[in-house]
Amino acid sequence: MERQQTPSKESKTVHEKWFDQRDDLTGEYKWGDMGQGICALLFFGVWITDSFVFHYSTRLNEMVPELIRILTGLVILCSSAYLAWSGLKTVFHEVRETPTVIRKGIFRIVRHPIYLSEVLLYLGLFIISMSIAACVVWIGAVIFLYYLSRYEEKLLLNRFGEDYKAYMNEVGMWLPRIKRG
Repeated sequence: MERQQTPSKESKTVHEKWFDQRDDLTGEYKWGDMGQGICALLFFGVWITDSFVFHYSTRLNEMVPELIRILTGLVILCSSAYLAWSGLKTVFHEVRETPTVIRKGIFRIVRHPIYLSEVLLYLGLFIISMSIAACVVWIGAVIFLYYLSRYEEKLLLNRFGEDYKAYMNEVGMWLPRIKRG
């Protein structure tokens, strides 16, 4: 199958240049990195200003004890770090001679561990401070990351066909599937 046409060398992003050098990588949405950066800046800006400066929408803090919020948030943040590290290591550390659907490591459990790690990062920080304003931005980031996941899945379906379709049926996008029998 043919790979998608890419822009000229001058207008390529760092990731597009990386994907051009590695035939075992399929690609991603052109503006995905920029969108993720905007989501991160927006989330952290809202989270910091609401949680530590203005306290405009942090009234939920009074309902959940601080120790529970911090411990729960830290567990989620550690899970986020593991997913990001494991997913990035699996995808970028090893060059596969024959391009194939990655089914090892964390990719046996979820199809998009790196995007899930981003979702959990924001969730963990939200739980620590219970900022409703940050939660609204988190919901927007989740929707954006879902869009990126679906876009990349179309690329992977075009490249790997039935093999990727079978993988989609076996492994959940962001939540592990419980196998019966």
